[in-house]
Amino acid sequence: MTHALPHWQAICRDLAARHAGNDGAHDLAHLQRVWQSASQLLHSYPQADALVIMAACYLHDLVNLPKNHPERHLASRQAAALACSELAAAGFPADKLAAVGHAIEAHSFSAAISPQTLEAQIVQDADRLDALGAVGLARLFYTAGKMDSQLAHPDDPQAQQRPLDDRSYALDHIAVKLATLPATMQTDAGRALGEQRLAWIMQFRATFLAEWGSKQP
Repeated sequence: MTHALPHWQAICRDLAARHAGNDGAHDLAHLQRVWQSASQLLHSYPQADALVIMAACYLHDLVNLPKNHPERHLASRQAAALACSELAAAGFPADKLAAVGHAIEAHSFSAAISPQTLEAQIVQDADRLDALGAVGLARLFYTAGKMDSQLAHPDDPQAQQRPLDDRSYALDHIAVKLATLPATMQTDAGRALGEQRLAWIMQFRATFLAEWGSKQP
């Protein structure tokens, strides 16, 4: 099916663009980066179905609810249903639809669905990789701005005397979520890349704290 990738990639890209909203952290560029990371992981797992992975990478955010939406945890299921419906109408191979749907459902951190296939594992890892590194950090602060969060707590940015609160303070999100992501990676290749990108974020965090005026523990 590798030969069909360019054909279906164009269709999936158009589907994603048609359903795109105004969230700059989950735009078409994000989808293309997720597919780029997944393609990198595929070098380590050539037995995986690249067509399934590509479709899931482009269509995993067809339904994208804000992070503070009460039904955020249901968005990936809704996206999977919509993606499978759209792909079926476009003539996508019927025997691959369930695999695409599962990969989309399982990609979401908030949905807490365990990926049962190698394809779903790669899509989940690729999506989480985009939350790390320089682009991931930019997405963090972009999203925090949309949620009206402050950059950091004015007096205790490291949360030494208070509970972490990443809805109020953007910097807290590094400890609350981003620092945990490499350990959640499903593949060895994804974990290695995640650790590299997290190291860059932690270096940024140390510099940020020094400029903010806090003392390092």
